[in-house]
Amino acid sequence: GSCRHRCCPGRNNACWAPGTRRAHCYCDSYCQRTGDCCQDYLATCRRAAVGCAVGPWGPWSGCSSLCGVGSRARSRQVTVPPRHGGDPCPDLKQRRGCLGQHPTCGTAE
Repeated sequence: GSCRHRCCPGRNNACWAPGTRRAHCYCDSYCQRTGDCCQDYLATCRRAAVGCAVGPWGPWSGCSSLCGVGSRARSRQVTVPPRHGGDPCPDLKQRRGCLGQHPTCGTAE
């Protein structure tokens, strides 16, 4: 089968070509994970692929808890979205634990 006339992003079961022995081969970017790409997929479809690009991480947020266990978060933005089966975006958010230690912690009311 040949992807000469169609290449599809993501998982698309309608993006196939007749393969050998009555089996379908696929021209969607998901075929690389499933191993059922048409023989010319890489040469035909990945040629125009654009991988995701992201910006730098933003600052960590303050701790979600003034006293005791909480969490902090930070994020980053996509600067170039993936196209034509390019590499997907990495995680855009991170979270980590923290311990709130406000001056009023531990004081009796």
